[in-house]
Amino acid sequence: MDSTAKSSKIGTRMMPYMAIPRHDMKTLWSSRLVRLWLGATALLTLLLVGSNWSNFMDGTLIASLLFPYLVFPWFFVAVVLGVTPVSGSRAETLADGILCRPVSRLEYLLATWSARVVLVLSVYLVVTVPAIVLVILAKRPVSEDTVTVYGIITSLGVVGLVLTFLVSLGFFTGTLLRKPLLAVVVLVFIWYPIGLILSIFSLEEFSPISLNQAISTQLRRSWRQTDTEAKDNANVKDADVITDQVSNFFSVLSGVQPKQKANKPDFFEGEKFDDLSLFRVTLGYGLPTIAAVILASLCFYWRDL
Repeated sequence: MDSTAKSSKIGTRMMPYMAIPRHDMKTLWSSRLVRLWLGATALLTLLLVGSNWSNFMDGTLIASLLFPYLVFPWFFVAVVLGVTPVSGSRAETLADGILCRPVSRLEYLLATWSARVVLVLSVYLVVTVPAIVLVILAKRPVSEDTVTVYGIITSLGVVGLVLTFLVSLGFFTGTLLRKPLLAVVVLVFIWYPIGLILSIFSLEEFSPISLNQAISTQLRRSWRQTDTEAKDNANVKDADVITDQVSNFFSVLSGVQPKQKANKPDFFEGEKFDDLSLFRVTLGYGLPTIAAVILASLCFYWRDL
């Protein structure tokens, strides 16, 4: 009886909190910004897949599909969705909701933040997962790649973590400055120069540009890959080059058209990221995400609505 009573009390206490994300999700899904973003990201993904269908290997093509989310242009959408909940005119209309309902400021902030994170990740996964499945399962006129399921899951998770960080960063900036347009401008003029500078030093733990370059390496990794296995993979690549040369030689003699060789752009196929550490990348974006949410909570708690 006591456990049932406690469960009912917890459920009753969580009802106002859960109502905020549901309401925010409905409002956001009906907004023009989210609908246009969903259509635009789906169209851009189709264009990237179609234009590189017979040119890129699986790992390179998947890395190119993740480029818009890590670098440009969907950075702006994630930031805009992050700065709006507690800034501008929205801050002037939420005072009555906090004062008249059993919801604290922290609960309201976390609820609106989680709604935007879920929305951004939903749009991202709804578009990219089917495209990746199509790339992996389809028979394309390029040589086969060594992309693994573990590599795909971890790469999608890392990009999702970066998007969560961008939403949280916009959340904190919007709470601090209170003006959405000013917050977006400040983030653009600060974040991109910092990202370019960090990419020069190949710091994938902090620069989305470098991380996008390292994604193809992570896509080809297997679970618990050791240094010896990494060296073996390098030897396998060398052996594949020799095999391709021999195959092309016999194809010419037999009159059969050789299989088209895939392009390997330097941006997505940099060998300098062979030492990519998933743990360091997770800490590099996870800790700043937590810090941004905490700082936004403190700013929102101390200021007058």
